Amino acid sequence: MRFTPQRSRASKWQPPPPDSSRLPAELRAKERDGAPIPGAPFFGYRNRAKHFWPGPGPATQPIPVTFEIGLLLALVLLSLVLFSIEWVPADVVALGLMLALVVFRVLSPAEAFAGFGSETVLMILGLLVMTASLLETGVVEIVGRTILRHAGTNPNVLLAVILIVVATLGAFISNTAAAAFFLPIVMGIAEKSQTSPSRLLMPMAFASIITSSVTLISTSSNLVINGLMAGAGVKPMGMFELAPVGLPISIVGLIYVFVVRNWIPDRTGSSGLIERFGVRPYLSEVLILPDSPIANQTLGKANLGRDMDLSVVRVIRNNDQYLLPNARMVLKPGDVLLVEGNRADLLKVKDTTGIEIRPEAKLSEPNLRSEDTALVEALVVPGSMLAGRTLKDVGFRERYGVQVMGINRHGRNLLQKLSRIPLHIGDVLLLQGRRTNFANIDRDRSLSILNTVQEKRPDRSRALRATLIFVASLTLASFNVVPLALAVLLGAFLVFATRCVAPSDAYRQVEWRAIILIGCMLALGAAMTKTGAAQYLASHVAQWSTGLPPIALLGGFFLLTVVLTQPMSNQAAAAVILPIAIQTAHQMGLNPRAFAIGIAVAASCSYITPLEPACLMVYGPGRYRFSDFIRIGSPLVLAIFVLTLVLIPRFWPLTLK
Repeated sequence: MRFTPQRSRASKWQPPPPDSSRLPAELRAKERDGAPIPGAPFFGYRNRAKHFWPGPGPATQPIPVTFEIGLLLALVLLSLVLFSIEWVPADVVALGLMLALVVFRVLSPAEAFAGFGSETVLMILGLLVMTASLLETGVVEIVGRTILRHAGTNPNVLLAVILIVVATLGAFISNTAAAAFFLPIVMGIAEKSQTSPSRLLMPMAFASIITSSVTLISTSSNLVINGLMAGAGVKPMGMFELAPVGLPISIVGLIYVFVVRNWIPDRTGSSGLIERFGVRPYLSEVLILPDSPIANQTLGKANLGRDMDLSVVRVIRNNDQYLLPNARMVLKPGDVLLVEGNRADLLKVKDTTGIEIRPEAKLSEPNLRSEDTALVEALVVPGSMLAGRTLKDVGFRERYGVQVMGINRHGRNLLQKLSRIPLHIGDVLLLQGRRTNFANIDRDRSLSILNTVQEKRPDRSRALRATLIFVASLTLASFNVVPLALAVLLGAFLVFATRCVAPSDAYRQVEWRAIILIGCMLALGAAMTKTGAAQYLASHVAQWSTGLPPIALLGGFFLLTVVLTQPMSNQAAAAVILPIAIQTAHQMGLNPRAFAIGIAVAASCSYITPLEPACLMVYGPGRYRFSDFIRIGSPLVLAIFVLTLVLIPRFWPLTLK
């Protein structure tokens, strides 16, 4: 086949498109999916030449904007702003966007709600249920105990082993779950080795994310991209299709985070918990006078908490007895109450309660510890029912039987009235109470006790069943015996049927906010295609990128995805960028599959800010600053960017053949 290159005033010199109509239907399908075409060495000459010609394809005239396209882009822009400023939770923003698409008749109700019944959402639900079975039966705990038993006492060796194990688990289960389990273990290692937790926690969080591009199921953003690929007519990814680029990234990333731990500043120091949480500024001592109305009454009837907004931390009797308060304790004249509350609250009730305010509280850590009581730190984990609610709203003391002494948010001690502060994911609470009550907190799953390993003994028989079911489900999907969605739903059914986990326990661990977010963002993907917004943006990208090599276009989409992933969820960023990238690839004669792989890798680069759940969990305990993540995470993102641009063209050619 010969051709004569021609020049056009409208574009740079480009070869004419090959006549694919002569190919059999099977080969035309392979060309559309970006697969190599065996037996057709001369077809695709134009694509091979693109490596040398500056332009990736013929010039494309921009598609004219319509009212629907303009409306959709305005809604997307508004959503991006709301995602970034975080005034409204991300799932609520996504839900509002989906409803707006229905109200403005961009999508029909059936089209908008189809995402919740899609294979993507069902796969994520099934995977979360199976992950819950691994946690509830103690599989992850068995792994953790084995590490502590056989890895020795050298903190460097322990950290290296933990990073490898966390990364391995992160390739198959939620990285948030993997980080949440190993966080108290790493805190314990830091305490025993007298190492600052700030130098260990960030590497652990990064390790849980670094393998997100090894398997299809390692992160929900991969599944979202997979669903969008199928909807755009591109063959979905296989279970380990990402591994050729994901494994080298994981190896380089693990080496980096192990070495970089020494560059992280010591943010915690050697002070005790009382000093670290700044508890002293908002603790006061009050003396109960003989004529006080609350003298000889129980603490519950005194209503210091409900009516006067004061929290009693300790009752000091006879100057040397530090008693743990409870509702049935009878207050006596001369008792000194160590209370949490500002002076304005104390002065308001001074006359009515007959108390004397002492100038300074005498408090030390030994006073708050005993054989029966403990002073510990607890983390508000992702999915916690405490997030967004105050201590007063949930009746924290009545619910858990412990007292909140302080709250640390992102390294900053909150000094205002604790009972009125809405809790956020990643907040670290300083708790004081009976040791037996902390076991109830661990079981509740809304808080994670730091510096300790869970004491419950794993059920090894159920753990073995849960592991076998998990492995069998992934094996069936990996060898294409059954579709992935069917394999994970079958696994979820079996863990219920074999009583590996109770449905109520599994559903409690499902990240329902993520499910709502993903279902709604799938509706956005459908709207981008239906209205032509993706084609419209793609036509402009194609026009602007005339003269650029395909690798530059891939790099541009990678960086754009990374930028959007930082302030918003990676699922939302992928749902916005992928339809545009696929349409751009189609219009410019490039391989849409290569661009989808690149966006999948980029969507997991959540290292520059602490907004990724795994990073958010270590933000408080490590006393990090926002700049720490920028300084440590940016080189890692740059390394992943370079590796991606080198590896993707080797395994997924950028041009169709």
